[in-house]
Amino acid sequence: MYLEKEKAILVGCQLPNDHEERFTYSMEELASLAKTAKAEVQLSTTQKRTRFHPATYIGKGKLEELAALVKEMEPDVVIFNNELTPSQIRNLSNELEARVIDRTQLILDIFAQRAKSREGKLQVELAQLQYALPRLVGQGEALSRLGGGIGTRGPGETKLETDRRHIRGRIDEIKQQLAVIVEHRKRYRERRKQNSTFQLSLAGYTNAGKSTLFNRLTEADTFEENLLFATLDPTTRKMQLPCGYTVLLTDTVGFIQDLPTSLVAAFRSTLEEVNEADFILHVVDSSDSNYAGHEKTVKNLLCDLEVEQIPFITVYNKKDIEHPSFLPSPKGEHVLISAFDSEDLDLLKQKIESEMKQLMNPYRVIVSAAEGRMLTLLKTDTLLEETVFNEETQTYECKGYIFANSPLNGPIKRYAARKGEEE
Repeated sequence: MYLEKEKAILVGCQLPNDHEERFTYSMEELASLAKTAKAEVQLSTTQKRTRFHPATYIGKGKLEELAALVKEMEPDVVIFNNELTPSQIRNLSNELEARVIDRTQLILDIFAQRAKSREGKLQVELAQLQYALPRLVGQGEALSRLGGGIGTRGPGETKLETDRRHIRGRIDEIKQQLAVIVEHRKRYRERRKQNSTFQLSLAGYTNAGKSTLFNRLTEADTFEENLLFATLDPTTRKMQLPCGYTVLLTDTVGFIQDLPTSLVAAFRSTLEEVNEADFILHVVDSSDSNYAGHEKTVKNLLCDLEVEQIPFITVYNKKDIEHPSFLPSPKGEHVLISAFDSEDLDLLKQKIESEMKQLMNPYRVIVSAAEGRMLTLLKTDTLLEETVFNEETQTYECKGYIFANSPLNGPIKRYAARKGEEE
């Protein structure tokens, strides 16, 4: 079903500590968010101030100018670039003949459109309710709960307080449901750990190309589009490396600068997929003019999630359309690719193999040609680097790398001991 696009006016306020470039990019990103939410931006207006106006966010003169624009252009919604206080929303709604929302509400709306899984939908609803609760407005003090005494007896509980009580009850209910889902996810992760499967997570700024890369590496069919927050629900698939070793790759929700704290909290269980990874692929869009800012934002958020101890490489994506000023960060390992180039994907897989070897122990064993199961396990459950067949003895000499916690360590030690006895 086709939904008619809503017309929107964007409003931003630049403070002295906002660098011109960062503020301009922030407004451009707000326009991208509006587009993702199916809105058509009519115009964007900004003001420089020493601080946000406590009552109306922008100054009196700018507000009068904005009210005139709203009257002339008749937009459906006016979107402000920062989170507004309850009183600011109320005052602006009274002054403007259009619906007033802020950046947080816009992101929440996109999340509500994108969430597919039960967990994703619950997390979005939780964030929306937590945002809405302090912003419920009634008709002044006259509608608050009536106390005891003459002139105060009456209706008891008002609709406003009924709404508040209902929202608080629903928040508690959602938190209980999410706790059950989080517990299921935890058990699933523990089972993967017990199976000693190496886990990689894709992390990065929204629209960096994570889902496209995920689909090409795993031959999955995750939703991918040139929109912000195309992916909300974490997806995990198997990926085979050139040597034959199978790992698990997880696609995660994209990060964004100034991500509302309520959303970080609501999506913490989703982002914990990154926490459980053995290795992180930090995907950066090299075609974006603010690629360095994106890289910094994601690194800061990963630090907040306390995953800085997990090894990672930076994957600079979209090299075919990279920005003229692009320059890879000199810190840490990196690889420059296009997710649509099969040679680049092979290069990335080889890079992953190379990095994995640093976390593994080398082994060398001789296996009889008749022991096909062991040979298969070495290929799928270890990083098998070399296999040489000896016709005289009808055996294979195998060299490779294995994780210290792999259940194959026992059999490999026995084969190695047998090899030593034969020599």
